[in-house]
Amino acid sequence: MSGKILITGASGFVGYHLTEAAVKAGFEVFAAVRRSSVVDQLKGMPVQFVYIDFSDTESIRAQFAEHQFEYVIHAAGLTRARSTAEYNEVNAVYSRNLAIVAQEYGVKKFVFLSSLAALGPVGYQHAGAIDEKHTPAPVTDYGRSKLLAEQYLWNELPQLPLVILRPTAVYGPREKDIFIMFKTLAGGIEPYIGRVQQKLSFIYVKDLANVAIKALAVDTGRAVYNISDGQIYDRYALADIFKKTMNKRTFRIHVPLPLVKVIAATLEKFSRSTPALNKEKLNELTAESWDCSIERAKRELGFTPAYNLNIGLQETLNWYKENRWL
Repeated sequence: MSGKILITGASGFVGYHLTEAAVKAGFEVFAAVRRSSVVDQLKGMPVQFVYIDFSDTESIRAQFAEHQFEYVIHAAGLTRARSTAEYNEVNAVYSRNLAIVAQEYGVKKFVFLSSLAALGPVGYQHAGAIDEKHTPAPVTDYGRSKLLAEQYLWNELPQLPLVILRPTAVYGPREKDIFIMFKTLAGGIEPYIGRVQQKLSFIYVKDLANVAIKALAVDTGRAVYNISDGQIYDRYALADIFKKTMNKRTFRIHVPLPLVKVIAATLEKFSRSTPALNKEKLNELTAESWDCSIERAKRELGFTPAYNLNIGLQETLNWYKENRWL
């Protein structure tokens, strides 16, 4: 493909891989970043940096008027915030501001990276996987803010050529939250919250980036897709693959949920920023099932995941070792 594409959140973990995939696909890439963002990892790519204030539609219009973007992948957003209002402002209102201008300028496709958190988990005994028609029941403010963004874009902007992607837990090179678990495992400790059974799902970041690029080219009309690698994993799978790949032994412990809640509350109270382990995040970490269906993405986008957790983690861990993260 060719054409001018705006990728927001380009300096982030997912944004980096989206930018890399868009360059490989032949787009003229404009990377939206903050002036304070670290962009060293992007400087080797043929991209142009743009600085947009998403709280100001005039700032957005100025960039569209100057560059005439034809496509947008909107990946910018908050995964941690101090309040519901902050989540909603950045994840929902800013997304609406960008989409309003994108619709005005007649973009060919607007891909919004939402999250499976917008739908929320189900119980372990739930019949069938979570599909796109599942009644939303998010369990965190993050998930609710993503759902609000979806509603703004879908209901208020009917002429926007919109595709919403709802990825499950994303991992891969440069990821920093699941990486905390890897650091803990590398230290010989394998911790779990309680003993509840879980069904987990994952998506390797390169597969997510590739399906986002696919969504630009396929004429599906306005649509929503859940995105995972199509597999279901138990709660021990990630650690088991880590130990096998890294040739590590660990001491497995199950920490009672009430104690973890106290730890999370303490971290929130004394941390200057929102910690990775917080009271809200516990609602997602302890959920029983994130098993989701990707049949619609397979059928309409031609999505075929290239990575399962075993292959993706091996590649990820090799990258961490080569770059001295582990």
